[in-house]
Amino acid sequence: MTYTPLKLTFEQYLEYDDGTDNRYELCDGELVPVPSESLLNGRITRFLFSQFMTILGFDRVIPNVLEVQVLGKTQNRFPDLAVIAEVHLKLLDKRQTITLDMPPPQLAIEVVSPYRNQRDDNYKRDYIEKKQQYERRGIPEYWIVDPQAQLVTVLLLVNGSYQATKFTGNQRIVSRTFPELKLTAARVLQAR
Repeated sequence: MTYTPLKLTFEQYLEYDDGTDNRYELCDGELVPVPSESLLNGRITRFLFSQFMTILGFDRVIPNVLEVQVLGKTQNRFPDLAVIAEVHLKLLDKRQTITLDMPPPQLAIEVVSPYRNQRDDNYKRDYIEKKQQYERRGIPEYWIVDPQAQLVTVLLLVNGSYQATKFTGNQRIVSRTFPELKLTAARVLQAR
């Protein structure tokens, strides 16, 4: 964690600038640097960006920089890829942050960083913490792309709770929000 003399509110965090290009998550009022991604994670994110961009256009698909305010100990997240609605285009004019008073993004995708086991922080962050936060935030669809397990999990929000469907190998990924996508789990995990 980055030492901050006082615990920051989310509003103070939004005004914070340390003069660097570092990105931070706000966790219990403290700044936590967002770790850099692996080459494979970046390649998968870029591949998904190109796939979604072909059906939605350039402005609505945002890799790595869109910030989403969430509820919980950590108060903001930077999905590896997010798809926003048309309404967000005007709302995000000044800062690429979706706050609690805005509609949630249509889709959040996280590519899981390497982990040792299910108790590892990388695993828990994407499979447990972000899942709970994105569910409470009302994000209609959340994908967990896990290169290590060779698995793509699509979580759909149904009556306030996520229902998961797992895809492996040559299974076609089914997206309720974007049914026109024609991707298999293998294509996503191999990023081709």
